[in-house]
Amino acid sequence: MALTLVFMGTPEFSVPTLRALAEAGHRIAAVYSQPPRPAGRRGLSPTPSPVAREAERLGLVVRTPVSLKGEEEQAAFAALGADVAVVVAYGLLLPPAVLAAPRSGALNGHGSLLPRWRGAAPIQRAIEAGDAATGMMVMGMEAGLDTGPVALTRELGIGASETAGELHDRLSQASAELMVEALAQLETGTLAFETQDAIAQRTGRAPAYARKIEKGEALVDWSRPASEIVRRINAFSPFPGAWTMLDGERLKLLRAVAEPGEGPAGTVLGDGLLVAAGEGAVRLLEVQKAGGRVSSAADFLRGTPVPAGARLGAP
Repeated sequence: MALTLVFMGTPEFSVPTLRALAEAGHRIAAVYSQPPRPAGRRGLSPTPSPVAREAERLGLVVRTPVSLKGEEEQAAFAALGADVAVVVAYGLLLPPAVLAAPRSGALNGHGSLLPRWRGAAPIQRAIEAGDAATGMMVMGMEAGLDTGPVALTRELGIGASETAGELHDRLSQASAELMVEALAQLETGTLAFETQDAIAQRTGRAPAYARKIEKGEALVDWSRPASEIVRRINAFSPFPGAWTMLDGERLKLLRAVAEPGEGPAGTVLGDGLLVAAGEGAVRLLEVQKAGGRVSSAADFLRGTPVPAGARLGAP
């Protein structure tokens, strides 16, 4: 017996889950997404979110309130008579009245191995910290930030040069599969939860907060160890993109690995884009000039020779 649900999500990450739930035959009473935002370089044209566009393609009702704090919006939400709310990267606070309205509460798809990496940027912070694995979890939502009990987990290893964009796509697909499974168990009354405290005791995972990425973090400090620089480059790819300066122009760094090497920090060593760090060296694999396309190091060097001894650094 299909469930009646409300789906709440905004970015591209959420789209596979919405599509999978529709294909599973659930009745989606409404889709909530953040309001249209200005898009394009000049930011002139408000554009619906990826979730809103997918919902419209599926012929679903789309609601885009600025906030859910008002009594009128909360009453409209409750009137949908949902069995459950499914939330995947919605981006707006859900007040207690909204969380309590569906008969079975709200389930959230979260991209980390809770209680590690609660907060805004769990994918990026897991890579930046050098975690060997992350995962997708389906959790029950509470008033606290990512503090609810966990029902299902899918663990994914993190590759040595895997970027946040690549991990994002794998987790997005895992979210879709896991949420379909969670609703199937909810239908049969077999969906069980474990508190995050119990998970922490069982796994040894300590809580960590995945703070929002600030633009100032993206400038590479070549005096840091190569392993640290590499993790940050891969974690910030494709957005906001770690960067450095080369010959007076900004160069975005989108994939790298650590290798042996020694020299003054920020100095190009030998052929290829091998750059000395405070400890070891960073092999740049993918880069992008301002206004240009993403290119491999080999392609970049064919158009922009970078001799040994060239220096990369801050403006």
